[in-house]
Amino acid sequence: MPRSAKSEPPFEDSRDYVQSLARGLSVLRAFDGEHSRLSLAEIATRSNLSRAAARRLVLTLQHLGYVRGGGREFVLSPSVLELGFGYLDSLNLTEIATPLLEELARKVDQSSSMAVLDGQSIVYVLRVPGRRIMSVRLGVGARLPACSASLGRVLLSGLTEDGLRAWMRNCRPTRYTAHTVVDKDELLRIVGQVRNLGYAYIEQELELGLCSISVPVRNAQGEIASAINVSLPFQPQARQQAISQVLPQLQRTAKAIEACVPTHLLPTVSP
Repeated sequence: MPRSAKSEPPFEDSRDYVQSLARGLSVLRAFDGEHSRLSLAEIATRSNLSRAAARRLVLTLQHLGYVRGGGREFVLSPSVLELGFGYLDSLNLTEIATPLLEELARKVDQSSSMAVLDGQSIVYVLRVPGRRIMSVRLGVGARLPACSASLGRVLLSGLTEDGLRAWMRNCRPTRYTAHTVVDKDELLRIVGQVRNLGYAYIEQELELGLCSISVPVRNAQGEIASAINVSLPFQPQARQQAISQVLPQLQRTAKAIEACVPTHLLPTVSP
């Protein structure tokens, strides 16, 4: 009679298993499209951890920049994207959205980008270069001040009124050109206007000769998650051209991205 095979003990019981790493990852996985803001108690419950252990892990992740705290709730930071750039490059967001942005850039004969909000900055997560307009070359991971970029103003329009005012209290606008808006009350008015219009247009605020128009990309809940833009050179009819010709193309591209990208890749924008 053959001897029965000896069953292997679970890997979790081996010396090679790093429990603290597994617990940290379980905290990150506690967040999803339906649970974008969680309290410590909720994180502990969803991670099957004690509240004390969850607190230590959340504070560590916050220190490392992967989690942000707001009152009694915590949200993931866009820095979490750093952990998944390999996957982004191989499949999901990049593979899905890049062809759509490439088609947009080809149709309008200009560069196009996608960005998310991270603190006082926007962070580029996709970039399709076109005509060279800016003196600084931008790529994935590049940052620009949110208050002076059309992408940033669209993303800011997705915050709640309280969230926006809290964000603005920490804002330190810099005058890059004579056209840069640096008055905080005026910036609040502009963001409110962007919220009503559904797009943002800037003209030579970040750099002379540079204009940009942006629209939101929304998740399944209808909330703003990211933004896409088209940059174009300044000329007397730039605003009219951007609104009449580029904006409809941008809006169609945003709708196509919303229809194609899995909802868990589009978390709601947060300050």
